[in-house]
Amino acid sequence: MTRIRQGLSQAQLALPELSDSYVSLIESGKRIPTPDVVRLLARKLGCSPSYLSSGIDEHVQDQMRVTLEYAEIALQNGEAAEARDRLTELLADPDLASLPEYARRARWAHALALEATGELDEAIGEFAALAAVLSPDYDTEEWIRLNIAMSRCHREKGDAARSVAVAEGAFARVTGRSGPWSDEAVKLGATLVGAYLERGDLVSGGQLAERLIEQADAIGSPAARMAAYWEAAIVARYQADFEKAVTYGERALALLGEAADLRNLSRLRGEYGTLMLLARPDDAERARDELQRATREMTATAAGGIDIARCLTELARAELALGQPRKAADRATEALDLLGDEPRPATAGALIVLAEARIRLDRAESAVEVLDRAMECLRRMEPSREAAEGWFNLAELLSQTGDEERRTEAYRNALNCAGL
Repeated sequence: MTRIRQGLSQAQLALPELSDSYVSLIESGKRIPTPDVVRLLARKLGCSPSYLSSGIDEHVQDQMRVTLEYAEIALQNGEAAEARDRLTELLADPDLASLPEYARRARWAHALALEATGELDEAIGEFAALAAVLSPDYDTEEWIRLNIAMSRCHREKGDAARSVAVAEGAFARVTGRSGPWSDEAVKLGATLVGAYLERGDLVSGGQLAERLIEQADAIGSPAARMAAYWEAAIVARYQADFEKAVTYGERALALLGEAADLRNLSRLRGEYGTLMLLARPDDAERARDELQRATREMTATAAGGIDIARCLTELARAELALGQPRKAADRATEALDLLGDEPRPATAGALIVLAEARIRLDRAESAVEVLDRAMECLRRMEPSREAAEGWFNLAELLSQTGDEERRTEAYRNALNCAGL
């Protein structure tokens, strides 16, 4: 004990500000001192408040802080695997439990790093562990962010039902209270819109998107309005109102701004490029420019491999629209390298684009092989809107190969996934 090592009695440490009995209660664990008392005692003992609270040597604390900050910077710079490895080592240190703020930051960053490296089940476990010990009444904003992250990971896995369940439950709890919504509540609603759309529930997604715009405009916050307009753009896209989708996307981009979170900016820019490609195919070059920029920005941030792969797939579509099948094949291959072998919607999308590029390159046999892989990937996926879109695109390509039997199967599966 620091007091004893310095030869001080409880009375000498306590007086004149405190009583010796109060110091005794603190040392016996029967009283928890306030932060002000901790700072007072630390000053008298010549040590830091964190050392007095945790008992962890200050040099060890400094090493942990440096490791944590290094990992956080690596994550921000897109070095997710490096961040994950450093954070795994830090979380294995038993002393970390005595530093709750460092432990919380390390687990949050570790979960984001796992998501960015495509280890979605592990990421969900970390986010859930953090949410389980956090009360939404104590720290509502942090609790919302954790639920957004969990819903997002389930969606990236292709589990639309679970993505909806997580976001819907959290959203009902947050918006069931009286008073105005916060920015984070609108962002949670935007996550729920995306989950509805992934499940193929365009009605619920559209209704909620309108409600979000109304609430976000009432708040007046750029962050809330950006999130609402972003999701409204996606809804308009699936309603095939591409011009409206572009308009909403442009509003969201303007609200987000260059100085905001680069990860969100890059994801929105990628979505905007996709909308441009759909709404204005004659301006495919501009769409390609937006998608190229989005890909660069994502690569330089903590964006996950799935986000980058989706952007690369859309970039491949833009190259196809511009008559560049070889470049399209290269971009689709890059996307597949990031995605691995998991049967995700993004994987099926990249395979379908790669097959189309090979057909245009007169590599029919190779294209059929890729279409086989796309079909197997889609068969292993849960029914969803994105799966339905994948089956439909696959059917269109199979018609070019003359495989009428599998084309019919693909159309039938598209209708089943769409709930028709």
